[in-house]
Amino acid sequence: MKQLRIDIRGIFAGAALSCTSLLTAAKTEPAPNIVLFMVDDMGWQDTSLPFWSDTTQLNRRYHTPNMERLASQGRMMTSAYACSVSSPTRISLFTGMNAARHRVTNWTLHRNQEVDSPHPLLCYPHWNVNGMTPVDSIERACYALPLPQVLHDNGYHTIHCGKAHLGAIGTPAANPLNLGFDVNIAGHACGGPASYLGEDNFGNWLVDGKPNIWGIPGLEKYHGKDIFLSEALTLEAMAALDRRPRNKPFFLYMSHYAVHVPLNKDKRFYQKYINQGLDPREAMYAALLEGMDKSLGDLMDYLQRNGLEQNTIVIFMSDNGGLSATNARGGELHTHNLPLRSGKGSAHEGGIREPMIVKWLGKVKPGTRCDSYLIIEDFYPTILQMAGIDMPKTPQHIDGVSFMPLLTDVGADPSLHRPLYWNFPNNWGPTGPGIGATCTIRNGDWKLIYYYETANYQLYNIKQDIGEKHNLAAQHPEIKAELAQQLARYLRSVNAQRPVFKATSRPAPWPDGK
Repeated sequence: MKQLRIDIRGIFAGAALSCTSLLTAAKTEPAPNIVLFMVDDMGWQDTSLPFWSDTTQLNRRYHTPNMERLASQGRMMTSAYACSVSSPTRISLFTGMNAARHRVTNWTLHRNQEVDSPHPLLCYPHWNVNGMTPVDSIERACYALPLPQVLHDNGYHTIHCGKAHLGAIGTPAANPLNLGFDVNIAGHACGGPASYLGEDNFGNWLVDGKPNIWGIPGLEKYHGKDIFLSEALTLEAMAALDRRPRNKPFFLYMSHYAVHVPLNKDKRFYQKYINQGLDPREAMYAALLEGMDKSLGDLMDYLQRNGLEQNTIVIFMSDNGGLSATNARGGELHTHNLPLRSGKGSAHEGGIREPMIVKWLGKVKPGTRCDSYLIIEDFYPTILQMAGIDMPKTPQHIDGVSFMPLLTDVGADPSLHRPLYWNFPNNWGPTGPGIGATCTIRNGDWKLIYYYETANYQLYNIKQDIGEKHNLAAQHPEIKAELAQQLARYLRSVNAQRPVFKATSRPAPWPDGK
């Protein structure tokens, strides 16, 4: 499918002037290269690297030696949060906005078409189904200055590799080249691959006589070959780094389609997990994880081999929790997220808490952990601060807060007395605990989930009950009320959306009951 490309180089020129240009500013050290390694649908425990205080059965099942290697050279962020579904997370990453404000609250695909599953009682709001946009002329889209555009305008060579899922088909943001990337490898509007297998041409087959929209674009050289998608993307990312201009720092957004369904056999690792006694689906998932981990190791080796390791920041993150719900595309559940409850699409920790690691030699102490929390919109101001770029004038309000003090141990902890907010006034489709139209707040150790349909509350002390097994709303009504008021005030302040009851055509009450 031909991708729409527009010329936006001059649109944000004024904003670029307010930044500290990397090409002209006097600096005592060169601007760092930045690799943001984003995984799709990877749960907090889908790794041999324990992010909890205990090593779990899942940690013993999986084999991710390069995540362990990265953590030994950097800092694990054990309380890193995203949204529970892909597109909201990725829009927050690229705009610095909370999802309640940018209103891309579910996953995107076709222009002006909603993806919410029908509900017997609720109608869902007219959310921004078209994703984000770098121009202000796209309907039902979030207009913003994209993070890669700011980096590009300040001297960075910007490379996109893998999953985009930032704008609906036919809108500018479907093509990463319209968001400030100099290079786009395999990124388009769809949020998952039809196939990970080169033998299947990565899903580029006909459906009802038309090209399959889920087919991965731009990798024709690998069609018909015995190669897995994660490996092909890694080879292309390294080739793009080989071709980069040597007089500029680079930003590589290595955004894997893994570990999203479908489950295909990565023959490099599959049999090993069968031999361990896993059933075929679990073995395919474990192999998918290890193939993703191999990509991380290959990129780390590339940086080291080419003398780039010392001045390159590597950030590892996932976009939402592991798939742990029934009736999802691809079949039954294949990852469990324990000790966290539930998974993708859920307001519980299993849906929003992600594995995160940051390596920055000379700045971040190796082999350390940080338990303070942060959220995905914080990446926008943090990456700009890492790059030495002043926050530009943007058409969007920046909700994110730099988590640099959590990395360098310099400055006040930005998580102290800071509430985090989520709003999901949608119906993702699959079923499971905490999946449905919800809004959520975490403030300190306390977390409140409010269900729009039933006006029910769940209150947890996350520090004491990471598995969210004990609803304390009845035992602590004063804490429940205070958090509900904070959440309602915030949602009103950003004009957040709510579902509407079909029977009355009235919106669901705010969390404070008003």
